Amino acid sequence: MQDYLKGLNEPQLEAVTHINGPLMIVAGAGSGKTKVLTTRIAHLMAHGIDSFNILALTFTNKAAAEMKERVEKILGNTEARNLYIGTFHSVFARLLRAEAHRLGYPANFTIYDTDDSRSVIKTVVNELNLDDKHYKPNIVGSRISAAKNALMTPAEYALDHFIQQEDMRANRPAIAQIYAAYASRCFKNGAMDFDDLLLKMYEVLKHFPDALHKYQHKFKYIMIDEYQDTNPVQYQIAKLLAAVHENICVVGDDAQSIYSFRGATIENILQFQKDYDDVKVVKLEQNYRSSKNIIHVANEVIRNNKGQIPKNLWTDNAEGDKIRLVRTMTDNDEGRFVADTIQEQKLRNHYLNRDFAILYRTNAQSRSFEESLRRMGIPYRIYGGVSFYQRKEIKDFLAYLRVIINTKDEEALKRIINYPVRGIGKTTIEKCVIIANEQNIPMFDVLTRAAEFGFKAGTLEALQNFVTMIRYFQSLLTEKNAYDVAVQVGKHTNIVKELFNDKTTEGLARYENIQELLNSIKEWIESPANEDGEVGNKSLGAYLQQITLLTDADDDKENSDVVKLMTIHAAKGLEFGCVFVAGVEESLFPSGMAINTREELEEERRLFYVAVTRAKQRLWLTYANSRYRFGQLVQNEPSRFIDEMPEQYIDKSYAGGGARNSTGFDQRFGGFGAAPARKAPVSRQPSKPEYLPPAPPNKVVEHKPSIDFVASDVSALQAGQEVEHQKFGFGRIVAIEGSNHNPIATIQFQLNGEKKIMLNYAKLRIVE
Repeated sequence: MQDYLKGLNEPQLEAVTHINGPLMIVAGAGSGKTKVLTTRIAHLMAHGIDSFNILALTFTNKAAAEMKERVEKILGNTEARNLYIGTFHSVFARLLRAEAHRLGYPANFTIYDTDDSRSVIKTVVNELNLDDKHYKPNIVGSRISAAKNALMTPAEYALDHFIQQEDMRANRPAIAQIYAAYASRCFKNGAMDFDDLLLKMYEVLKHFPDALHKYQHKFKYIMIDEYQDTNPVQYQIAKLLAAVHENICVVGDDAQSIYSFRGATIENILQFQKDYDDVKVVKLEQNYRSSKNIIHVANEVIRNNKGQIPKNLWTDNAEGDKIRLVRTMTDNDEGRFVADTIQEQKLRNHYLNRDFAILYRTNAQSRSFEESLRRMGIPYRIYGGVSFYQRKEIKDFLAYLRVIINTKDEEALKRIINYPVRGIGKTTIEKCVIIANEQNIPMFDVLTRAAEFGFKAGTLEALQNFVTMIRYFQSLLTEKNAYDVAVQVGKHTNIVKELFNDKTTEGLARYENIQELLNSIKEWIESPANEDGEVGNKSLGAYLQQITLLTDADDDKENSDVVKLMTIHAAKGLEFGCVFVAGVEESLFPSGMAINTREELEEERRLFYVAVTRAKQRLWLTYANSRYRFGQLVQNEPSRFIDEMPEQYIDKSYAGGGARNSTGFDQRFGGFGAAPARKAPVSRQPSKPEYLPPAPPNKVVEHKPSIDFVASDVSALQAGQEVEHQKFGFGRIVAIEGSNHNPIATIQFQLNGEKKIMLNYAKLRIVE
């Protein structure tokens, strides 16, 4: 047996050594699918299959780079660099450079990111005299994206009766018109958005038989990772490419299909066996990541889904700790508990910050965790925040590089034409845009022919100087690499000088960011191979394509010692020693907007399965009895998913009955360091309150509980009675409201003013 096959378990070996014919690898969470994929590629090459004939498609550049590196390590040569391994978007962007002319696009087309697309949509909405508050770019953009992923052109969108009815009900009947104008504007600008990279590749294969023949015979072996996340257009491209040889291998886990909101279709993996005859199915069910308790819980919960490929994860790992179910009084208490527990685990079990992840259903939940982590001095990073390449100064600089490559790029051109200030005002820019639209020519052509269009002398000179500068930068492209061109841009535009002269804290940060951008370009050109897979291609166009297609996961600095905060969707494919899954409450997780159909609820359950299986050793599930949502204090019930977990694997001592954890955090009312209840000495009468000056607004005066403090039965508590609270001190009951099973008392405290207290969880002593 070849050395690289050693260490594979039996199903893994079976998947790796299957060479010809369709293959579906059902890879459970943590079952070593990346190892199987990379070893299978190496095995194909070891059996004489040319690396140029292998196509492997992933969903992140990071995964693609890791696969290529592992294959190279296995084979011990540089043949792996010839493989077409990359994301759908990066591989198709590369192929479209050679094929875009068939559709009328320039080879150096610009790739618009989400911000660029939304900007074009906003422009189109304004030009059509539509209400931009009603036709919000995000909403319109999502509709257009969904149409493209469903292989629907603007004309087909306008003729689809069901879609038109949907838009009418939403009171947005003009979306079809916006879609058509948006597509036309992108074409005029020589630009494709992310969805176009898929749609236009499909159009090339569908409408040009010679192109289809070329790629069908080039890519004789096709592998697709995370197949459960593919959408209709990705599915159709894969079908077309694999139609001749049918050597297609798909890897995925239907239990981790969580991206329907992006157009992903779980049916693609569920129906794969019907698409091809003689499909070989291999199930990878041994989990190498998580403890037995975590795996048992994951299996039992996902078993409640009806639409799935049957499988049963198992592991040889240790039993591990039970899953800790933690109930807190409020979302702020939830944040404090998590931060406190992280600190305790670091001290007790010597974990590093990077061993922890806090996962939540919505981005809005991050606030309480951020506040608590900052308060304790624990460094953290939020996934999904403003990435480096989305910062204004970076986008400004990159806009220059985009215009140099593609002068038709109107979005980039409008961004830089008067930055730094060069005397080209808003009125002039608007005039240029109007002329470009009337003449149906690129805006840059208006600038080069400015004298024809009657611009005044001062403005004319400014426009001509700008064109001359861009032409100069373009002249450098044939003789200089990406870094040298970028340095010249920074120098001749005065961007670097202007930021350097800004001595404010913000100005210094912006200057440092530009230097970091230049460093990244330098590092990129010095790497042996880039994302294009072409050794020695250090062109500016290749660099721009690579950074435009970066995902948030690709931007991660793996070795930085920080706690990671992210949505569960963003955590897909990652693993951590310790995981907190927060907000496990009805209407939050599962989402109240995703429980109207069985399909929606089952996707929420798959999302829960993904969250649980991110954990290797320790897992906490937390929920709050109340949290603020949309400005309202909402009372919560525990998630239905909690009821689906077998009790023998769950530690519920954190979830009720007033049990205290090792951090001194009392779950019953969310207080820190509350002393345990003590029995009152027999020889004393209960103490009476001491009357002290009230606390200043918003400041809590900490109260030291009476030595005879013992919590009373408050089931019959009435307005007018005096009570003592362990934290807030003595007070009088003003009112009792809420439901019988969850009463809430309004108490006027002498030291801390009026507060609402949930009686089921508070410790109160009735003062006789």
